[in-house]
Amino acid sequence: MVDLLYIAALIFAVAFAALVVYVIKVLKETERTMTNVANTLEGLESQMEGITTETTLLLNRTNALAEDINDKSKRLNVLIESIGGLGTTISGFNDSIKQVSDSVSKVAVDNQEETAQAIKWGSVVMELFKRNKHK
Repeated sequence: MVDLLYIAALIFAVAFAALVVYVIKVLKETERTMTNVANTLEGLESQMEGITTETTLLLNRTNALAEDINDKSKRLNVLIESIGGLGTTISGFNDSIKQVSDSVSKVAVDNQEETAQAIKWGSVVMELFKRNKHK
């Protein structure tokens, strides 16, 4: 029976040694995996720093562009308001010309006979002037 106890202890010792060897291999693989994860995270960290820098530059450029667009928009609004004022002025000028034209047309219609007589007399005077000039 003692032999059986020694055999059991020997089997236990071999099994324990195999377990220890297996645990050592697992721990070494875990260490290698963790080293790879750490290296990957370091690379990711440096990439994130680069992305952060580029994002900051892009944001600054975007802000500058937005300010430029805002400034140009304000200038364009002033120009559009000026053009609107010019349109109002031209419209008023056109109305004034129409009133003058209507007045002239009315006077011409009202004095049509007198105007025709004045033109006839003017023609007669010019004819007499030409005759006297040739003589």
